[in-house]
Amino acid sequence: MQWLNYHHLLYFRVIANEGGIARAAEKLRLGQPTLSSQLKQLEDMIGKPLFERRNRKMVLTEAGRAALDYANEIFRLGDEMIEVLQDRTSQNQTHLQVGALDGVPKSVILSLVLEAYKVGPCTVSILEGKGDELFRELAAHRIDLVLSNYPPPAEQKQMFAKSVAKLPVAVYGSKQFQSLEKSFPKSLDGKAFVLPTMHSRLRHDLEHYFKLQNIQVLPAAETQDTSLQRLLAANGIGLTALSEVAIEDVRDKDLKRIGRLSGVHEEVWLMSAQRKLENPIAAKLMKVFSLR
Repeated sequence: MQWLNYHHLLYFRVIANEGGIARAAEKLRLGQPTLSSQLKQLEDMIGKPLFERRNRKMVLTEAGRAALDYANEIFRLGDEMIEVLQDRTSQNQTHLQVGALDGVPKSVILSLVLEAYKVGPCTVSILEGKGDELFRELAAHRIDLVLSNYPPPAEQKQMFAKSVAKLPVAVYGSKQFQSLEKSFPKSLDGKAFVLPTMHSRLRHDLEHYFKLQNIQVLPAAETQDTSLQRLLAANGIGLTALSEVAIEDVRDKDLKRIGRLSGVHEEVWLMSAQRKLENPIAAKLMKVFSLR
């Protein structure tokens, strides 16, 4: 039986990622002849060339591309194993790492944390950020769960998502817009709005609502950051539509509630990624956590 030499696999992976032996040797602090020899041994063991030279560049062969996919998965699983086992054995409680999008109400994050403590002894780390960043961290297993106000991209096939909350949405504005309460929602026609960005599920639901009500609004600004939406609206840039829970979280005195949008909700999703060694707290939360 032939045994895979993980040093050879590591050297191959660095060469592929760095685009050549010279840069890989510099990164690994090895001599180029040594690195070339190690790569040759791996190719001899596999029985196929992993690179071909084109215009003085090293380009992966078909076998090389397949080998790199396996190498990435092997080292990812190794990192995951160390992280999970260290978390479980270094202390009597599990370390749960949660990512939350900027637009998720703080009270929803709090509810998840409290539920985690009920599930079992744990330490919770919370990372707030943007969707693409957090989805990458989740896919790489550097965090265990993500709370988002939109589902994961379709190409993220190794992610699991479930809807955990549907929050009622209302229109808010500065004092100058308070008179719009009287004939709401028709009074919104022709008014400036601070809207969520187009990739947001709420943005599409708002546009559908306005179309059904024969209301045309004027986009004054777009942002997925609810704190920025509130700030812009409070300074009279335009009206904004936010979940009532998000407003309750901050008790914003500069924003006045104009009216609730019937049938419009902001949905919150809880996501995890497929992994060989599950975080037990995260796995249980995926089953039991819900604010519906």
